[in-house]
Amino acid sequence: MARIALITGATSGIGKATATAFADAGINLILCGRRQDRLDSLQEYLSTKVAVTTLNYDVRNKVEVFQAINTLPDEWKNIDILVNNAGNAHGLSPIQDGDVDDWDAMIDGNVQGLLYVSKAIIPGMVERQQGHIVNLSSVAGKYTYANGAVYCASKAAVEALSEGMRMDLTQHGIKITNIAPGAVETEFSLVRFKGDEARAQKVYEGFEPIQPEDVADAIVYAINTPARVTVADIVLYAKAQSAPTVIHRK
Repeated sequence: MARIALITGATSGIGKATATAFADAGINLILCGRRQDRLDSLQEYLSTKVAVTTLNYDVRNKVEVFQAINTLPDEWKNIDILVNNAGNAHGLSPIQDGDVDDWDAMIDGNVQGLLYVSKAIIPGMVERQQGHIVNLSSVAGKYTYANGAVYCASKAAVEALSEGMRMDLTQHGIKITNIAPGAVETEFSLVRFKGDEARAQKVYEGFEPIQPEDVADAIVYAINTPARVTVADIVLYAKAQSAPTVIHRK
């Protein structure tokens, strides 16, 4: 029987690449996101390979999360793999100049959203005594950098939650994998810089950044290891990157 995976933030970047990689591996998909038009387009494309359903909600909205996941038909409820991918960076400034709305968006999306979705799905995994949760952290969760204190704090929380989940859930046969990417070329910087395309593009100039498909490859590796193996933590840097803010540009 084909496995079922639920992916948050599935409409772009790492989430979309992971959905495509999972479909290629024969994994049925529950694609989650805020943009229904993108969900529909991705569903149409991937449905030629596997069974696909979609859920439209914002992970930051607790009511929406539980309502959406609770509406899944019985044939979709036994979720084998959860990929907590949704999240964003908002703004880049010293802590004293930070925008409180940006802070809320990062904490609510990167931390609260991960918790809400996990809470909706973990009880079923515990009941079945099996499952695999993949949390998308960041190298920013391991090494704090200037002007990014709150974003780094939110991703450090993901790191802690991955460790805590492993402590609590291993006894129930549930694997936990934390993935910490470095500089990935996605909509990340465009969101961080409020749609400023020129500024966002400069982030990736002078070197070859990680592509979403590279992160998806790591996720596929983690979920396909033998039952006896848990891949606990994967850190991915671009070849030209040696630390979160240290990139050797041409």
